[in-house]
Amino acid sequence: MAEVKIAAEARADFGKGAARRIRREGKVPGVIYGHGAEPVHVSLPGHELMLALKNSNVLISLDVAGKTELVIPKAVQKDPIKGFLEHVDLLQVKRGEKVTVEVPVHVEGDLAPGGNLIEHILNALPIEAEATHLPESVTVSVQGLSAGDAVHAKDIALPKGSTLAVEEDAVVLQIVAAQAEAPAAEGEGAEGAEG
Repeated sequence: MAEVKIAAEARADFGKGAARRIRREGKVPGVIYGHGAEPVHVSLPGHELMLALKNSNVLISLDVAGKTELVIPKAVQKDPIKGFLEHVDLLQVKRGEKVTVEVPVHVEGDLAPGGNLIEHILNALPIEAEATHLPESVTVSVQGLSAGDAVHAKDIALPKGSTLAVEEDAVVLQIVAAQAEAPAAEGEGAEGAEG
């Protein structure tokens, strides 16, 4: 897991106008929560934060006014059209502390012949792990699986020190038979065109 150092600035101004000003400066407004402390409002360098967030469950060593905080991203808001970062919520963590995060599920291997498809029920697996040892992803093998087969949470090998934060029998993915689309019956298309 990656640990990234970022320098942030504490901020005292809030609201849409202040957030727009921060974004115009190439920064991202954010809030640090956790450990029963009052939320701390910060502005973070936009480019550095965007690069850090490319790693899932990145651990960020945040320097705010000379004080270092370990945080993980909890919620990230992006502009739906342009994709730039609008706001980030960060969760304060401590070394040795267990946290619950969702880890992306990567699939490897080839299905049994027959044109079957993989249906993802969970794209990310909820796990509990030590805050400074969060895995970036888990891998599931679908080698030789055929229609009707399923992979449950308990079937996935977790990194050392991680435990499931979801029911063991939760279906992560299942294999379904590919279905050909039935051709439209003759005459159906003609009726719709007349009306």
